Amino acid sequence: MILDNAVRESVQSAVGYVFAEPQLIVRAFTHASLANHRIDSNERLELLGDSVLGFVVCEHLYERYKEADEGELTKIKSFLVSRRMCADYAAEAGLVKFLALGKGLSGVAIPSSIAAAAFEAIIAAIYLDGGMDPARKFVMRYVEPYVDSTERMGHQMNYKSVLQQVTQSKEMGSPNYLVIDQRGPDHEKSFEICVVVGKHRFASSWAGNKKDAEQAAALLALRELGHASGEEPEVQILWGRTAPAQVESATAIESETRSGVDDPSTTASASDA
Repeated sequence: MILDNAVRESVQSAVGYVFAEPQLIVRAFTHASLANHRIDSNERLELLGDSVLGFVVCEHLYERYKEADEGELTKIKSFLVSRRMCADYAAEAGLVKFLALGKGLSGVAIPSSIAAAAFEAIIAAIYLDGGMDPARKFVMRYVEPYVDSTERMGHQMNYKSVLQQVTQSKEMGSPNYLVIDQRGPDHEKSFEICVVVGKHRFASSWAGNKKDAEQAAALLALRELGHASGEEPEVQILWGRTAPAQVESATAIESETRSGVDDPSTTASASDA
């Protein structure tokens, strides 16, 4: 990457920050395919930027959602700092055009992973040049517009309430959650739980508490039923033609669950089944 005055000013305008050490810009946008050595690429900055991004977002969520537990905060954070979202942030900031790439990548569509890495690398460059305040300002410019929608629209999705709606719409009956096994001392116990609907038992999942194990088991059931795809934190719920009504019902159950109303399903022990 040739950093003349025009390029430097364009980058600084895009990121909203003026660098005291402009060579950090070069490092942030030099992909490993072009660098003589990997250490000269943006990979080290990407690693640091990932940590700064995670800290800034986690700090923001911690202060914003004071009643949310660590599991809820983790799900929101995981989506907001995911590769998919970082690639979107990079596109919004107009960073991709500054990337210096090797011949094998020139003239082709830039993979989202490379765009995401550029976003994380420029975060690190800003942090190293000016400290946490300008880095935080840059991160939140792009993350903030997605925070509330992520919290509302289900990247902390209650898979149990979704499964309840799916099984009811298919007239399968209500799902029940079966504790198959548990291990560890009382203060650090893990649970294996599966979903049972009628006579069908879905795959089981382990977690450090019953709530998380039930959610994971519900997601496995949704995948088997064809109503979920992808991995956390980018799971997509596939409602099909019944989307509006099902989303409305799931949202209602989610609201009731949060407000303390009995969960739409209960956990039983394998010994009770």
